Amino acid sequence: PDRYTRILEAESREIVRRRGDIVRAIGLREGMAAADIGAGTGLLTIDMAERVGSDGVVYAVDIVPAFLERIRERVAAAGVDNVIVIEGGERSTGLESASLDLAFMCDTYHHIEYPDAYLFSLFQTVRPGGTLVLVDMKRPEHGTNPGLREHVRADKATVIAEIEKVGFVFDSEIELLRWNYYIRFRRP
Repeated sequence: PDRYTRILEAESREIVRRRGDIVRAIGLREGMAAADIGAGTGLLTIDMAERVGSDGVVYAVDIVPAFLERIRERVAAAGVDNVIVIEGGERSTGLESASLDLAFMCDTYHHIEYPDAYLFSLFQTVRPGGTLVLVDMKRPEHGTNPGLREHVRADKATVIAEIEKVGFVFDSEIELLRWNYYIRFRRP
């Protein structure tokens, strides 16, 4: 976890440098039930928990047990008591049906190996009228940065189509980041 914390939280990463702007743009409000899906080392989890306040809850979801332990350590050290750590799966969020007002994924979507199954689970997890906010890496054009192109399996249009296929409705895009896109969906 120490090695990945250094990598995932390096100031050279746009999402690390712009984390305050990213969290502010999510649209979190006091009392919400929100999830940091693919929370990793918990870079944004505590900021999200502060925004939903003591009457709200943030579920920190990841599939890597060592990351979940790191989040538990961070939450305890910060004295935050409205974060619940959840071990998700490759095909499921691990959360109860209709348990979220808002699901947030940052730099996670391109890691999902089974998008149809995972997105179906995510759709079930978000309450009707709820929101999905997704920040992910822009896929390089063909012929540029082949390593990153291989790492990021889908471009933004494909991501939007995959998410809409399960029932979410594209709502908007926020022009906030250079190397990542920031898109919002709603669940009818």
